[in-house]
Amino acid sequence: MGGSMNILVINCGSSSLKYQLINPANEDVLAKGLVERIGIDGSRIKHEAKDKEKQVIEKPLKDHKDAINLVIECLLDKEYGAIKDVSEIGAVGHRVVHGGEDFADSVLITDEVMKAIEKNVDLAPLHNPPNIIGIKACEEIMKDVPQVAVFDTAFHQTMPGENYMYAIPYEFYEKYKIRRYGFHGTSHKYVTERTAEILNIEKDKLNVIVCHLGNGSSISCVENGKCKDTSMGLTPLEGLIMGTRSGSIDPAIVTFLMEKENLSPQAMNDILNKKSGVLALSGVSSDFRDIEDGAKEGNARCQLALDQFDSKVAKIVASYMTELDHVDAIVFTAGVGENSISNREHIAKKLGIFGIKLDTEKNNVRGKEAVISADDSKVKLLVVPTNEELMIARDTDRIAK
Repeated sequence: MGGSMNILVINCGSSSLKYQLINPANEDVLAKGLVERIGIDGSRIKHEAKDKEKQVIEKPLKDHKDAINLVIECLLDKEYGAIKDVSEIGAVGHRVVHGGEDFADSVLITDEVMKAIEKNVDLAPLHNPPNIIGIKACEEIMKDVPQVAVFDTAFHQTMPGENYMYAIPYEFYEKYKIRRYGFHGTSHKYVTERTAEILNIEKDKLNVIVCHLGNGSSISCVENGKCKDTSMGLTPLEGLIMGTRSGSIDPAIVTFLMEKENLSPQAMNDILNKKSGVLALSGVSSDFRDIEDGAKEGNARCQLALDQFDSKVAKIVASYMTELDHVDAIVFTAGVGENSISNREHIAKKLGIFGIKLDTEKNNVRGKEAVISADDSKVKLLVVPTNEELMIARDTDRIAK
């Protein structure tokens, strides 16, 4: 056949599916798209192949299997597709949110692996089920194509016990595996590797603090290229305040509110995950752009949300500096990290005590790689746009081979 096989990257949400077709030889994105409203009225696909017109196709899709069939149809289409035959897809890489303690690296999917992913559903009841459905659908449709699972938790499996254990009765760890897992691992790993390239430091000698700031936000502390600590916990709720998530709060608030408001665990979980965060503080939106606009117009609660977010990021970064003997760089990534000039400026200002200085002119950048620290800053500050799909494609290619 000659040439390298393309990798199809699949990221299944509960009612959505994002995909990219990537040629691992030159890392070209041949096609990408999004299927929305799976199993709901108005389901559709937005599909775009390299150098071709963007397509939006509305079509009833009852489940993820329908969605994946439609993705393949679009990829094969003579007019707006990217390949001539399904055999041009060499492997499929799936983003799986929770690998528990079972997986410290991406892995070829076997029956054993599926059992382990299913076992971890308890730990990620919202995310793992659609991931499992996506894998099964691909296995049915593309029978002989290797499927690889890439876990959001894998990169963080190198954390020492002092950073992943919770100070609650030990039996709960033994019974339910309650511990810190961390998420966004694929992003933290990609940004770590890319930072090593930019700074020309060997990856296993790099100490970096990665700030993945977006609608979901997490920070990781990386020592010699390996994760030492991260801000998300058993679930993605711990750590920073986020779009609609509370982040870390006094745990007694939970039981207090459940008693006062007569809330079920499900309702309480809903409040903390979907009704809190900067949405709750600002009263305006979970979108940082809307909140920045509100703050500019003098909305005090929008300003409060931004101030609290920046302050919390700086505090976690500062705490991670105590875990490293030196810091090569602090790196900003994801939607807010890559695009919010003011957030980066305020966070850097709070870290001034460490001899960290931002260069305002260099910081005037959105969505592209840049060193944004002043020349005399004790620690380099960088913007590195994340690319989870590319990281998944690299892992999938490596493992499928």
